[in-house]
Amino acid sequence: MPEIATPNLPSADFDRTEAFYGALGFKRSYRDKGWMILKRGALVVEFFPMDIDPKESWFSVCFRTTELDTLFAEFLSAPLSLEDRTGLRLSEIKTEPHGIRLFYMSDPDGSLIRCIDEAYQP
Repeated sequence: MPEIATPNLPSADFDRTEAFYGALGFKRSYRDKGWMILKRGALVVEFFPMDIDPKESWFSVCFRTTELDTLFAEFLSAPLSLEDRTGLRLSEIKTEPHGIRLFYMSDPDGSLIRCIDEAYQP
């Protein structure tokens, strides 16, 4: 039986969240006033409405991929608004001391997104 877990993140504004993730290649799978699901291939993120200060957010998600360099290039060149690009805080690809290769970014609500090279085997 296939199993899947999907992260749930807050969104202060579904339209803004959908536009941001849409620029990163995510497509709407479901949306009503209380829930939204966005997908990009096997990456799935679900959102719930919450008035949140991005500077105080402690939410996060990990995107695992076998094509980290490609994902980084696509996210770097995403057609984001100036406002979203300013708050993106996209890091360079780096290798952590424990050996995981990844890059970080944040969404407009301050959720931390870790993009991890799935080729790493602890």
